[in-house]
Amino acid sequence: MRIRLLSAAALLAFVTAPAFAGPVTYKLDPAHTNVLAQWSHFGFSNPFANFGQVEGAVVYDPDNVGNSSVQVTLPLSGLEAFSPKFNEHLRSADFFDAARFPNATFKSTRVEAAGEGKLKVTGELTIKDVTRPVVLDATLNKAGVHPMTKAPTIGFDATTTISRTEFGVGAYAPNVGDAVTLRITTEASAPKGN
Repeated sequence: MRIRLLSAAALLAFVTAPAFAGPVTYKLDPAHTNVLAQWSHFGFSNPFANFGQVEGAVVYDPDNVGNSSVQVTLPLSGLEAFSPKFNEHLRSADFFDAARFPNATFKSTRVEAAGEGKLKVTGELTIKDVTRPVVLDATLNKAGVHPMTKAPTIGFDATTTISRTEFGVGAYAPNVGDAVTLRITTEASAPKGN
């Protein structure tokens, strides 16, 4: 009986291992991805805005994280600051000028291991056609088969801080803080059978 159980476990490991043998391309799930920006408003409050409707992909190779990459598009039409009036102001020429620059993008240039379950993702963030280097401190939350979709799925959290004035989004600085903290959580899935 013990031999049969061991054989079943070995077979299960063999069947599930290819799902995460790298590199595997995962498509971001916008319903379970948030890119939250937070800043100081005259020192009185620290409001948030969420970049919704995120599109993109993560290529992840657990055996060689240097083969991994991230590419994300943030449509500014999905920008949500939890106030219709403020949403309009953020999309106006004072800030993102979304009519002229409808998307922000991030494309990684290097992914490095940074400890157990930790990654350092270096890349280029583009806002209003201004591109600057950014480093994301990322944590692998989980990699496994999603219990509902049965697809190989991966999840990460990441943080970084940027200077909004460097991207031409500097209205009211320094009274409204220049430093913007970005907090990202994302879930992404690969096609079944990968």
